[in-house]
Amino acid sequence: MIRYLRLLLLPFSVLYGIIVLIRNKLYDAGVFKQTSFDLPVICVGNLVVGGSGKSPVTEYLINLLAGKRIAVLSRGYGRNSKGYIVADQAATSMTIGDEPMQFYRKFPNITVAVCEDRVKGINRLKETHDLIILDDAFQHRSVKPGFSILLFEFQKLQHPQFLLPAGNLRESFSGYHRAQALLVTKAPQGITEMQRSACAAKFDTDSANRLSFSYLTYHDLVHLTLSEKRSCSSISVCTSVFLLTGIANPLPLVSYLKQYTQLIFHHNYPDHYRFSVQNISLLVSAFNKNPSQDKIIITTEKDAQRLLDNTLKELLLNLPVYYLPVKIALTDEDRITFDNKIIEYVSSTTRNR
Repeated sequence: MIRYLRLLLLPFSVLYGIIVLIRNKLYDAGVFKQTSFDLPVICVGNLVVGGSGKSPVTEYLINLLAGKRIAVLSRGYGRNSKGYIVADQAATSMTIGDEPMQFYRKFPNITVAVCEDRVKGINRLKETHDLIILDDAFQHRSVKPGFSILLFEFQKLQHPQFLLPAGNLRESFSGYHRAQALLVTKAPQGITEMQRSACAAKFDTDSANRLSFSYLTYHDLVHLTLSEKRSCSSISVCTSVFLLTGIANPLPLVSYLKQYTQLIFHHNYPDHYRFSVQNISLLVSAFNKNPSQDKIIITTEKDAQRLLDNTLKELLLNLPVYYLPVKIALTDEDRITFDNKIIEYVSSTTRNR
């Protein structure tokens, strides 16, 4: 059924592709204005709608460049506010979005801001920061970043991809030529040379030389409201896991948890989904009715930001609710090259030279 629907939508994808191609050509030709800046601006983006692991990559950059005055600028997807906002103690996932809220809570020494107009946002931040990381801004062509990292999810890279609305591509796959670094995310930790070569074959020879591979690493579970941690190894084959997700691709997380238990009751919602009282009440009811003596509620770190809003947090009081932090790691052969490219760019940009 989905296959036939995709075929019906292909003419609209062709029309969409033509419009995006013309738009990009006008930016490339200078007809549409692009603004560049004299401080390092690093863009983390992808070609598809949905998650490719941008948040873990952004956090990787924050850690890599620690010691500098860093600002992360996001659109603030899913927020109920507009305009330029700097995260502070009054911020919530409703006012700035779940991912910016995650960055703000996790990295108190950086500035987190949101603004639909990235040029305006950068202009507000540039005088007091050494570098700016743009979260999900590869298609925001009015900004000309000095360094773009384009992400490709390993599994999706193996299959043909179509432009919207028949597929998930925001623009033609050839858009990768604008990026200075190409990073495959969610790859197998023990990726083989054959798998690397199959991914590299998707790009031209020059671009394949800019290709690096990363994989996900999961850490100890963290309690939603208490300063308490629990190792994943504490989950046994008898543990009932009630998994709550509102992310683009929860399959890697599900696969990881299945290493510990098959008793997973997945409450799955779309990416950035705004959980309602009814959604959480349903989860709590299912949890309470389960007869297991060993049970736990697990969510993602991004989803946890929405659960911390007061109304939902009250529904989960006194329950074992934990989120599972995730980071990226690069393969040994890629990490040094990837890190050095970024460090060299930051150190050589005009203001920092």
